[in-house]
Amino acid sequence: MRNIDIQSIKQRFGIIGNSPLLNYAIQVAVQVAPTDMTVMITGESGSGKESFSKIIHQLSPRKHGQFIAINCGAIPEGTIDSELFGHEKGSFTGAQDARKGYFEVTDGGTIFLDEIGEMPLGTQARLLRVLENGEFIKVGSSKVQKTDVRVVAATNVNLINAVEKGKFREDLYYRLNTVPLTVPPLRERGDDIYLLFRKFAADFSDKYKVQPIVLTPDAIQKLQAFRWPGNIRQLKNIVEQISVLEYEREVSAETLQRYLPNNQGSLLPSIIAKEQGADGQFSERDLLYKVLFDMRRDMSDLKKLVFEMITHQPDDEDLLREHGHLFENIETKPAAAYNGRGYQPQEQTQKEPYYLPIKHAHANEPEYEDQKVEDIAHETEEESLSLEDKEKELILKALKKHNNKRKYAAQDLGISERTLYRKLKQYDIEE
Repeated sequence: MRNIDIQSIKQRFGIIGNSPLLNYAIQVAVQVAPTDMTVMITGESGSGKESFSKIIHQLSPRKHGQFIAINCGAIPEGTIDSELFGHEKGSFTGAQDARKGYFEVTDGGTIFLDEIGEMPLGTQARLLRVLENGEFIKVGSSKVQKTDVRVVAATNVNLINAVEKGKFREDLYYRLNTVPLTVPPLRERGDDIYLLFRKFAADFSDKYKVQPIVLTPDAIQKLQAFRWPGNIRQLKNIVEQISVLEYEREVSAETLQRYLPNNQGSLLPSIIAKEQGADGQFSERDLLYKVLFDMRRDMSDLKKLVFEMITHQPDDEDLLREHGHLFENIETKPAAAYNGRGYQPQEQTQKEPYYLPIKHAHANEPEYEDQKVEDIAHETEEESLSLEDKEKELILKALKKHNNKRKYAAQDLGISERTLYRKLKQYDIEE
């Protein structure tokens, strides 16, 4: 495709930048637009994926049809089927009238499904039928309806990982990914960062009736060195803040730094599963126990290693006398292994007991005597750290505290009464 054509596309759709990755993404969008092929747009949040969906629609034969952009992550799971495919009157509580869904309304047009990875599995099956046969059924209806809609999907997550975890249908992934289109993140676009800064500065100058802000050379370097985890959206917000809050129109590197987060990683919160699911994720409690057991096992291994080093140097009496007490509680039992529900002992591999040479303090006693570690250590009965045992213990304590009243015990444990009843059956606890 000729360069002048790309420039005209940029002007028409308000795209700023000249990086090779950006130009290639535009070229793919322009080439696939005249077809009816399904397009999967991938890119980080805030990188401008919706602009490419508009390019595909406006340059296609469907440009006179309707274009609707839908954020799948913003629609509740209980209503997304109704939003996309419509429903009949009385099909569920609150359905006082029949309603057309987006696939019926946009017949002959284009639907942009953003955050497609957040779509529930049941809705994914309905979407696959639309892509394969152009057919859908309203919620609460048995009548099959036809639609001619082009689907452009977008995601900022790795759908292959979602497929492996069973959160996204594999057949739907390959059906959507007919033409992959990748939008580059802002940090990979080089000089485009400064071009966008100047564009936003001019826009906010007109909006707030102030002089546009300009950057000093060292500020430009800092601007382009920043990773921009929020991409174009983050850059635009920062330019707006500086335009409104700064009296000086020339912005130095020190001034710019005050508006840039210190942590250049993602500002989004990490998500830890509250329950251990089928995908093998650990709950917060599982993770805590796992860390504690790993630390305990590492300390035991370290003690054994140092113990063996010392026992191979019997002449070093001062070292034994000074540090011998550290090895009184050496683990002689097999290490525990995490099996997803609790820690269970591994198969016994150490057959012979450890012997520790002890130097007696009294001169009239033998200088050294071989004693078993089990004989000299003050072993205490180890508390069971199985997750199931801990959970059972907490349930028993809560029931005892509230005189076997399940309602109040469940509230104290932070679970529902139904969950508590299931746990009582699981652990065979009699009230």
